[in-house]
Formats: sequence, C-alpha cells, structure tokens
Amino acid sequence: MHPNSPPLLTDAVKGNINAFQGLFADFHPALKSYLYRLVTDRNDAEDLAHDTFIKAFDKLVTFQGQASLKTWVFQIATNLAYDHLKGRKRWQPDVKAQGKALCMSNTDVYDAIMRVHEASTENAYDLKEHINHCFTCMAKTLPIEQQVALILKDVYNFSIKELALILEKSADVAKHLVQDARHRLMDIFEHRCALINKAGVCHQCSELNGLFNPRQNRQEEFNKLDLVKGSKRFDRAGLLALRTTLVKGIDPLRAPGADLQDILMRCDRLAMGEVTTMS
Repeated sequence: MHPNSPPLLTDAVKGNINAFQGLFADFHPALKSYLYRLVTDRNDAEDLAHDTFIKAFDKLVTFQGQASLKTWVFQIATNLAYDHLKGRKRWQPDVKAQGKALCMSNTDVYDAIMRVHEASTENAYDLKEHINHCFTCMAKTLPIEQQVALILKDVYNFSIKELALILEKSADVAKHLVQDARHRLMDIFEHRCALINKAGVCHQCSELNGLFNPRQNRQEEFNKLDLVKGSKRFDRAGLLALRTTLVKGIDPLRAPGADLQDILMRCDRLAMGEVTTMS
C-alpha cells in the first residue's frame, strides 16, 4: 500500500472494520446493482455483495494501491459472480418472448406478477425502467466476459485500464471484449427491438405499459424517450449509446418500479430454466 494512503484506508488495513465499512459504503449501491445485473436475483446480489465485503476485508493487507480500492473490490465481486454463475447457460435473445408466452399460459406466473403490480404505486411501471430491464436480459445473452466488460465500461464508467485489472486481461483484450459485446447487442436490438426498428419483433415494453398503465397515452410516453426520437437520426452505435445512457441513470434495485421489474425478471429466469417457481 502507498505510504500516502488516506488515513481511513490505513486504519482499515490495520484491521479496523468500521474504517473499511466507511470506504465500502461509497460504492456499495453501485456494486450491488452491478451484481444484480449479472445474477438477476436480489437475494443473490445481496449475498454476493456481503461475501465481497468479507473477502475484501480479509484480503485488504494484500491491497497494493495499483488501482483504486473500488476497482480492486469490483474485481473480487466479479470473480465471486463468475463462480456463482458457473455452469449456467447464456440467455437466448428471445427471452422476452419466452417470458411473455410463459406468463400468458401459466396462471400462477400471471397472478404472481399482478399481485406485485396491485401492491405497487399506480405508476410503478415505467418505460425507461423496462428498457433498462431489457438491456440486462439482452446482456445475459453474451459470453460472461463480454457481459461484464460491457456493463463495467458502458454502465459503470470504468476505464479500459481499470477493466483490464478487474478481468485480469491486457488492455487490448479488454477493449476487444467491449467492442465485441457492443456489436453483438447492436445486432440483437436492431432485429428485435420495436422501439428502434418498426420491424422489431419485441413489443413487450409497449404491451406492458398498456397492461399496467391502461389510461396512459402510450405513444406520448414513447415519444418522450430520446431513444425513440433518435431512432431515425442515429446509426446502430448511436442508438446503443442512447440506450446505455438511459441505463446508467437507473438503479435496478432502487428505482420506483423495482419490485415490478424484479418479478418480471423472475418470470424471465423461469422461462430460461434458472428457477422452478415464481417464489
């Protein structure tokens, strides 16, 4: 550790857990939302964040200050997430269609979603939150290293250098992982997203808005979105940039419609075979 390290970090390295808690708190919300985007389960994200805290504190004496403490902790969290997700299949690009089909054919699934909706505030369903939800689902169709690289770089603003440290790769490899992930997502959204392509096959954000906000003018809500406004003016890369800008502004665990989006995510996980029930 650098001799000019902040006093709080120095105290933490000496074993002061309260000092480490103070440091960890600065990026804990971002860490937990990042983990949720990877594992798509609130309890698992909470458990992984807790395990990250314990492991990071235990290993803090090995922290050399070659990167920020945040970057170092995110590296630990990423490795724990890798272990947690080991053996799981990548999601399919038609996950939203499969989730919709499951909801429409299974009354238990439909009732579970509607119970959460009825317990939520009147306008709990938000188009922007669902676009964020969709981004998380589509990112899970990528190889895990591409998924991590894209989310850390484009959503959580880590530099390529920091990303290379987290992934334990060279900067060139980290850069290519981000580029490949972007191109894969561009292809998916171009062919599946009705917001940016009228021939897109997925209309779920529109359909759910109609279901949960029946008195709302759907087209007016869509027209407020920069993504929709830009669909005729920007190329694929520009549209993906608009999407990630929207995603950056949403914490999937703390947004107003988080409960509703979480139960919809549970439906997607059930459709992908990751869980066996909605509870």
